[in-house]
Parts: sequence; structure tokens; C-alpha cells
Amino acid sequence: MDSEREPVRVVIVDDEQLVRLALRLVIDGEPDLTVVAEAADGDAAITVVDEQRPDVVLMDIRMPGRDGLSTTREVLTRPAPPRVLMLTTFDSDDLVLGALRAGALGFVLKDTPPARILDAVRTVADGNPVLSPAATARVIAAATGPQSSEARRSSREAARKQLSALTERELDTARAIADGLGNPEIAERLHISIATVKAHTGHLFAKLKVENRVQIALLVRDAEQ
Repeated sequence: MDSEREPVRVVIVDDEQLVRLALRLVIDGEPDLTVVAEAADGDAAITVVDEQRPDVVLMDIRMPGRDGLSTTREVLTRPAPPRVLMLTTFDSDDLVLGALRAGALGFVLKDTPPARILDAVRTVADGNPVLSPAATARVIAAATGPQSSEARRSSREAARKQLSALTERELDTARAIADGLGNPEIAERLHISIATVKAHTGHLFAKLKVENRVQIALLVRDAEQ
């Protein structure tokens, strides 16, 4: 990151004190990052977000009382909301899918090496999702796994209604995003420039009323299930 920029302001939300302490030590050791507050539950998280107006919230998804999903939805309603990066054990956290749909920019496992957590915080601070193509595929697979036929039909119809507002080229771009492709790969697949890909993606955000590429991918998969 640019050394002249103000440090990224981070709030850590986790019900385990040792987790909060470890994350604070890692983050505060970096000149371009600073922890401005901690919270042990969702209600406290909302309070400190309102008080501190951080750039990034590291949000535990499972907490007593208000969980990370509900808290994420709430803080993202704020004017100029923070970026939310979920802390999760993922293999057992179905709620992470709801958090991504709500607008969280990604997730990191609690046992992720410190250097990768720092990279994830910086990436999210810049407004980019922290999901590799492989991780995106895993999330989508979980999101479209076994469910009742009625639930599947309902989500399919809702997703198709949203996607119906797209042009054919925008829909092609959305499908490429759902396949986990980055902008250069999408440009190559569709035989268009990267600038045009970015333009189509911007239209997708506006028309679909989503905040990130993961939400686009989930909508496409819902429509096609």
C-alpha cells in the first residue's frame, strides 16, 4: 500500500479474547494497519463501528447473541460502511454463505497464517474480494447443494428475475465471474478488452444491486440450479 496513505483502520469482532489479542498483535505490527477497537459480540460490534467508523471489520461468524451474519447486515446499512471480512472455521460454517450474500467481501480461516490474514485485510480494504477461484467454486458448491425443491424453485425464480435486467453481454460476463475468472480471463473468453469487462462489471453491480463479485456468482448459480 502507498506509504503516504493513512493506516487502514480495523475493528476485530470475536467472542474469544485470545483470538482478538492474537489478531491485534499481528495487525498492529504493520505500519499500514491499525486496530482501533475490539468487540466480543455483535451488539458491541455495532456500537464500535458507529463510534470508530473503521475501514475494515474482521467479523467472527459464530458468537453468542447476535451472530456475525446479523451483525454484518446491520453494519453494512451504515453510510460509507466498512468492508467486512469474515473469520470462520468454514467447514462447519454454513452461515458464511449468508454473510457473502449480505455483502461481506470474503472470509479467512482462523488458522490462516498471519501473513495471509494481513494480505486479506489489505485486499478487502481496497474493495476487492478475498476469494480465489477455487474458494469461489467451493462457496458456490455449498450454496447450491441439497435443499428442498420448493426452496430451490423460489431462489431460482428470484435470481432469474434479477438477471433478466441484464444485456446478453452483461449476462456472459456474470457467468464468467461465476466460473471464478478474473478480468483478463473474462476478456479473453469474451474477446473484449479488460476496460469493457470492467464496464460490464460496473453495470452488474448497479443493475443487480450487489456489492461484490461473489454475490454475482451466487445469483448466477441460483438461476441455473
